[in-house]
Amino acid sequence: MEGWQSGLTRRTRNAVGEKSPHRFKSCTLREMKKFGFKPRRLREKKETEKIYIYGKHALEEALKNAPRSVSKVFLSQEAGEKELVSRLKSLGISVGTIKNKEASWMVGKETSHQGVIAVINPSILMVDFADFLTGLKPANDTMLVLLDELIDPHNVGAVIRSAAAFGASGILMPSRNQAQITGAVVKVSAGMAFSLPIVSIGNINQTIDSLKKLGFKSYALAMDGSKDISDENFDGPTLFVVGNEGRGIREKTFEHCDATLRIPINPKCESLNASVSAAIVLYAWSVKHSKTLK
Repeated sequence: MEGWQSGLTRRTRNAVGEKSPHRFKSCTLREMKKFGFKPRRLREKKETEKIYIYGKHALEEALKNAPRSVSKVFLSQEAGEKELVSRLKSLGISVGTIKNKEASWMVGKETSHQGVIAVINPSILMVDFADFLTGLKPANDTMLVLLDELIDPHNVGAVIRSAAAFGASGILMPSRNQAQITGAVVKVSAGMAFSLPIVSIGNINQTIDSLKKLGFKSYALAMDGSKDISDENFDGPTLFVVGNEGRGIREKTFEHCDATLRIPINPKCESLNASVSAAIVLYAWSVKHSKTLK
């Protein structure tokens, strides 16, 4: 499994696996407070739950699929169309104005924010696993994706986008040792993080066992998997487990899965990364479940 992710560039990242975009060396305390940032001694616990998403498409997906998660939107003069402002106010969402320089303080100078930045409470996006199971009715066309401690937010966002594109019913995400929902994840997912359930889970192996009891067949993605993806029928509720970028899937987790899947590749190429591997496998599943694409 490690080979599938071995090509990733290692860079210094923060605790959620993402390069921190915030720089406040030239920012005054008043300016920091204006945008909701406070010195460490003034921060409240619940404020750490907020994240910033950016770009018109990400905001549109949030408003369409999860408006309750949006607490405030900052708009530049160019982006503040009357129709958008009116829509935000009708949803009870606070609207603020922002200059491009100020936007760079919030989400980073190199970020393409289009003059649109929204404050999101990710806890509203996350669904508790027990609650998710209550409303889950597994069928032959039900497919879930479990992330086994992915740490790169770009991989997480890409997997979410592929899962939405190929008919997944949810993304299962560990609450620890896993890149969580951030602005970068939302941006890479093209806003799809708002379009399907993001389910918070605890122990990965226990989660797999719980789903197997409901009739799911679990597949671990592995470079040397025992089955070729083209040979599998996927004729029942399906769970795909995508491994960590460095170590892949842990041996104990392999033991809890029903089968391991491999993607045949040219020997000139050593490996595929996690998100590309996931996209290929999810496409292979969707070919045999075309109803999920309609």
